[in-house]
Amino acid sequence: MIALEICVDSVASAIAAESGGAQRIELCSGLTEGGLTPSLGLLRMVRSQLNIAVHVMIRPRSGDFIYNQEDFAIMQEDVALAAQSSANGVVFGLLTPSGEVDISRTRALVELSRPMEVTFHRAFDLTRNPLAALEAIIHSGVDRVLTSGAESTAEMGQARIRQLILAAGDRIRIMVGGGVRAENASRLLLATGASEWHTSLRRKMTLEHAGGAPGAATLAEQLGGGDRFQPVRSEDVRKLQDVLKSGAIRS
Repeated sequence: MIALEICVDSVASAIAAESGGAQRIELCSGLTEGGLTPSLGLLRMVRSQLNIAVHVMIRPRSGDFIYNQEDFAIMQEDVALAAQSSANGVVFGLLTPSGEVDISRTRALVELSRPMEVTFHRAFDLTRNPLAALEAIIHSGVDRVLTSGAESTAEMGQARIRQLILAAGDRIRIMVGGGVRAENASRLLLATGASEWHTSLRRKMTLEHAGGAPGAATLAEQLGGGDRFQPVRSEDVRKLQDVLKSGAIRS
């Protein structure tokens, strides 16, 4: 069975993901920074609006995935708050300075997270040896790994993704992410045989979409706004879901 997860950073995008047929969302803030822990207010509002599963990004800061004691303490607190707010799952990734999975801390967060599901995010793609990292994550008790096959996009890493799926067997689920769109989903499905898919379906917001006046882009940059993205569209989610389901039937 195909499962589609949409990465969102707003209530509107979360609702669109559900109406488009997604099975769950990954909720975060700071999409331009790769995703950060969302505010408690956003999490609770989204949870109150959705019937599908809500998985919460647990990432206390941007940058690398090598966390000090203070970072880790924040992550523990955010996992607890996610559970208290009726989240269905959490998403995190912890590495060591040598580019390996931080097994002890990963296992500790997994234990704290139960009974929520746990996904190890694309920090996995930064590990030195993906197959060894996969085994470490399995031994840590994680339910799912999000990966682009250690490449910048899933299309570039599709051969490695297939290798990981075969190595994982039924011990852990491999979820494909990294530039997944309706236009390439059939090819990726054929190449990987994956059943779980992740995408943000992001489209940059222009001044026309944002309703900005002349000079608004410069002002946004001065205020730290940077790039903005349009909310997820339900029709885009539905189109991707249809492609994945059709491809799964043919295969």
